[in-house]
Amino acid sequence: MAASATTAPAALGRRRRPTGLTQERRRRRGPLLPALIFTIIITQLPFVVTLVYSFFSWNLLRPGSREFAFLENYGEVLGDSTTRKALLVTVLLTAGAVLASVLLGLVCALLVDRKFLGRGVVRTLLIAPFLVMPAAAALLWKTTMLHPVFGIINWVLSPLGVGEVDWASEFPLLTIIAVETWHWAPFMMLILLGGLQSQDRAVLEAARVDGATPLQSFRYLTLPHLRQFIELGVVLGSIYIVQTFDSIFMITQGGPGTSTTNLPFELYQRAFRAFDVGEAAALGVIVVVLTIIVATYALRVISRLFTDPVVAARVLDISAFGRREKAEPARAEEVAA
Repeated sequence: MAASATTAPAALGRRRRPTGLTQERRRRRGPLLPALIFTIIITQLPFVVTLVYSFFSWNLLRPGSREFAFLENYGEVLGDSTTRKALLVTVLLTAGAVLASVLLGLVCALLVDRKFLGRGVVRTLLIAPFLVMPAAAALLWKTTMLHPVFGIINWVLSPLGVGEVDWASEFPLLTIIAVETWHWAPFMMLILLGGLQSQDRAVLEAARVDGATPLQSFRYLTLPHLRQFIELGVVLGSIYIVQTFDSIFMITQGGPGTSTTNLPFELYQRAFRAFDVGEAAALGVIVVVLTIIVATYALRVISRLFTDPVVAARVLDISAFGRREKAEPARAEEVAA
């Protein structure tokens, strides 16, 4: 009994000692700790402060009006018809811009993935819109492209009988979607181009030898291969485009009326025009939650598009054919030897 009583603490002591693997992990992750602390201070602490402000009724135009309101601000924000309209505009803007950006980026990626004279110059020109500051890009579109009298778009469409159309006033939401598509399509193109260049060319060649048309190869081989890259583009695009503010502020100011007022612009109006800190903070928390929901939903929808068992079976069949084509010459050489 005494021996067992003395060995038990020793065994516990041995268990508490950090193993070599634990020490190695700490040694590797230790240098990342300052960056992690800095990231928490920059990103999480402001969100915590915003969360605290959302529980207070506080308007800067009324000094001394700060008082604890708990969930009253959330009720005011969610019950306001303007917020519901801004939510609808946000969903339409995000869905339209992401879909158009992915499609246009896919077309551009397929174009620059081919070898032709001047491909490097074309790639640089296609990436350029993504490098322009959003506010500068919005101002460029407003004054140069969309101007009803001197705009380039009206000048290009004038042979078709299009007159002096004020695009920002007559088609405000479509205008913002077009500007965001122009800005984010190069981002999607870069992601999808990386996916195209990671595809095994031998599989495509085997499909061509087997009689597959270019459209069939794209549908049953290239498109399933790009699934993860499309998912990544949709998720990142949704997270960024749902926060669109610059183009709305510079081009339409949320109008005409509230036709282009999305949640970030509604937050700006509550915070810097109505100076209602409590409701603006509550709306900011709602925007963060909705951003997470949009990203999660987009990822699940895109994943379901590529779970067709027929497509998966055909991809496996053609891939197996490609592997057989590679293996047969090697076997022939072994038999000959």
